[in-house]
Amino acid sequence: MAEEQTTQSEQAEQQFVIERIYVKDVSFESPNSPEIFTQDWDPTTDLNLHTVVNPLGESHYEVELQVTVTVKDKSDKTAFLVEVTQAGAFMIQGYPDDQLNHLLSSFCPSQLFPYAREVIANLVSKGSFPEMHLSPINFDALYAQRLAEEEQAGELNESASDEETKH
Repeated sequence: MAEEQTTQSEQAEQQFVIERIYVKDVSFESPNSPEIFTQDWDPTTDLNLHTVVNPLGESHYEVELQVTVTVKDKSDKTAFLVEVTQAGAFMIQGYPDDQLNHLLSSFCPSQLFPYAREVIANLVSKGSFPEMHLSPINFDALYAQRLAEEEQAGELNESASDEETKH
């Protein structure tokens, strides 16, 4: 009975609140316009994502999702480059560290991505390029992949340390 009350009170203390979502930084470059418009349109697209977490005080965090899209033509000339930093202020409390890390590294970016995708689509359209709709991204899979890579790197570092102590 006491364990049930502890579990219920822990769950009651857990809070996740999106306080604000905003564009923190945006850039659109089309260095080869207008020549690029005279060529056949068969581009290659490179998408880069990066997440930054900034603590704002007790239980408050800013999460920045930095999205960079580079589109090049057949001759490897840049058609356009879009950089968007979509950010959000979140109040998160009552979660253990592993769940907090998951929320900040996966769940929050997944909340921000649709906003960044919309900004990118609007900028590309205003640049007079064909519509660009980025596919949804599975941030949980990216988070799991990063954890696996960190675990593997940790194992490699441990085995290297063991080798050094043997010599």
